[in-house]
Amino acid sequence: MRVITVAVVVGLLFVGDVAVAQAPATSKPVANLAQVMRGILFPNSNILFDVQSNDPETFGKKESGTGASSTFSGIYTGWQVVENAALALDEAATLITMPGRLCMNGRPVPVQRADWTKFTAELRTAARAMYKAAQAKNKELASDTTNDVAAACENCHIVYREPNPRCVP
Repeated sequence: MRVITVAVVVGLLFVGDVAVAQAPATSKPVANLAQVMRGILFPNSNILFDVQSNDPETFGKKESGTGASSTFSGIYTGWQVVENAALALDEAATLITMPGRLCMNGRPVPVQRADWTKFTAELRTAARAMYKAAQAKNKELASDTTNDVAAACENCHIVYREPNPRCVP
């Protein structure tokens, strides 16, 4: 059994090395801004907002069923779910500032604008504060910090999301 495990690990390392070796030095964004928002920022910010009314110790508990969401539930639980969500928002701040990313309407994301830079910096700051609160397992601080996360989202949304057309101040 140990030999099989070692062989699998070595095989995975080799596949990973090949994938890294084939990756381009610079990459273009694949998803548009709305897709990044819906796939990363929306679900993870809502995990953080959930801290206001739910005990993070209960997050990620094992679910019954046979689908992927139930199969992989229970792997990351408790405050680690909050930490991971905060880190995802921090990383997403970089993703939404990548040159070449487009908005859902085909317009370029306004990454050169001073207000866009300010809004993404606010998101990063709020995410890092939330990460620290989660590391400390401080529910009160985490709950208070969700206000900073919400404000960072709202500040950007007021200018760039509402009303249409999006990505145009």
